[in-house]
Amino acid sequence: MEENFGSGRGLESLLRVPVTLQVVLGSANLPVAQLMKLGRGAIVPLDHRVGEPVDVVVNGRIIARGEVVVVDEDSSRFGVSLTEIVGAAGGEVPR
Repeated sequence: MEENFGSGRGLESLLRVPVTLQVVLGSANLPVAQLMKLGRGAIVPLDHRVGEPVDVVVNGRIIARGEVVVVDEDSSRFGVSLTEIVGAAGGEVPR
């Protein structure tokens, strides 16, 4: 018998499937020689600028974009406020 995902039990099973969510602030391309020289305190410039949206990625696919926000009153944790949901044609994140 085929299980209908519209039914309560099938949908509940699907909703428990774990996914990996990442927030990508930016990326950089470095030669291995430059990578080997990095040490504590080194700064790696990214391809995104301050104020630009960050990518929200689930299992390697961009699903949304948003802004980095502070979520705790003591400013010790960050979160993302979603500003755009990417459609089904959203691109995969280069690896």
